[in-house]
Amino acid sequence: MTVTRVEETHGPIMPTAAFFPTVPDEAWQRHEATLVPDHLGDGTVHAAMQTWVLRSEGRTILIDTGLGNDKTRPAVPAWDHLSLDYLGNLARAGVRPEDVDLVVNTHLHVDHVGWNTRQAGGEWVPTFPNATYLMPRPDFVFWDPAHHPGLAGGVNENAFEDSVAPVHAAGQVQLWEGTHTIDANLRLRAAPGHTPGSSVLMLESGGDRALFAGDIFHTPLQLAELDHSSCFDEDPATSAVTRRALLGWAADTNALVVPAHLSGHGALEIQRHGSAFAVSGWAPFDRL
Repeated sequence: MTVTRVEETHGPIMPTAAFFPTVPDEAWQRHEATLVPDHLGDGTVHAAMQTWVLRSEGRTILIDTGLGNDKTRPAVPAWDHLSLDYLGNLARAGVRPEDVDLVVNTHLHVDHVGWNTRQAGGEWVPTFPNATYLMPRPDFVFWDPAHHPGLAGGVNENAFEDSVAPVHAAGQVQLWEGTHTIDANLRLRAAPGHTPGSSVLMLESGGDRALFAGDIFHTPLQLAELDHSSCFDEDPATSAVTRRALLGWAADTNALVVPAHLSGHGALEIQRHGSAFAVSGWAPFDRL
């Protein structure tokens, strides 16, 4: 197996107090040595939008697809009608859209589904024409505007209509829940809290382990401050329970932890530290 990182964009994203309203300023200051400069600067959380490309058993697999171009995002002006060279970055990693066999959306937030589709002839069409898109059924139901009338004005406004529904209409979506085995190396597992259908991808290949952690955490601060969840977590209490359990598995199996949004080296190994966790080493990916 190989794992390749493909960047869409990175940089400052939100003030700490807005992103993590329950975290006191003192906690950010206490952990500055771990956070600055890659994950924190001038009171603002830094994050990356990126895709992890896996090649396993002859298939090319994408984990999450970022923000996308040309999308109308009224709640987040910085994400509105983007024009980024994501497909160029993907090509430089040796992946053409038609080469992709499987797209894994760990959940259906706006910043994980954007490149599911692209504009063609004034319509949204699947970016990866030969791929099956794996989507968690609880999120598919939850974010469908027919079931979630409060989407208007929220961060996920329009995302289902322009980045999920067109792929489903094309017959390329496979819904799953609970657990889903992709191949002998890869298994999806529900990880609720951030959204009802949030999931992680667990890699077990020979002696190697990795946890593609989606949004169970957004900053290394949460390794030490496990009970604090982001403002985007639908169920913060469940999110904290999920985070503690999965990070415990990663620490106990020496798994590489690969969250969706970390800048810097992007992935890390962790160890238990008292009742929480600490970084034991960063992956050898180039720093963003």
